[in-house]
Amino acid sequence: MADTPVLTASEEDVAAGFRGAMRRLASGVAIITAKGDEGAVGMAATSITSLTVEPPAVLVCINQSAGIHPHLAPGCPISINILSRHQRDVSAAFGGAVPRDKRFEVGQWVPDRHDLPMLDEAQANLTCTIVSMTPFGTHSIVIAGVEAVRLSDAVNPLIYQDGAYL
Repeated sequence: MADTPVLTASEEDVAAGFRGAMRRLASGVAIITAKGDEGAVGMAATSITSLTVEPPAVLVCINQSAGIHPHLAPGCPISINILSRHQRDVSAAFGGAVPRDKRFEVGQWVPDRHDLPMLDEAQANLTCTIVSMTPFGTHSIVIAGVEAVRLSDAVNPLIYQDGAYL
């Protein structure tokens, strides 16, 4: 059996170990969009997962300090855009490389049924409405009902792991 480092029980050690473990978890990248006070707002996210098929729903974890967070509440529409491998520039823009007021200038966007920006050529686009939000630690667990889905023909996802794209 290989030598595996063992963490002590201190909170700092567990938190550091947890961050290291989560960096090893490869994830797809998506852009979440919502209606802001002065137009659309958006952020890059990797913490998205399917929740149920009956009814269709997703779970998204959003940091409470994220600029999009104040615009989210039950009943609000959101668009989830699952990125294709060639959309690294979109991920970087919404991850903070581009000022918030310029992010939607990166990529090609079309309106969804709620008039939210939906990324053209994404792997998939989900039009959703938030059903519930539960605060937990630094984040909110957002459950959104899926109302419409648009799929691309090609399957070529953008994957993020350990601070880089795969």
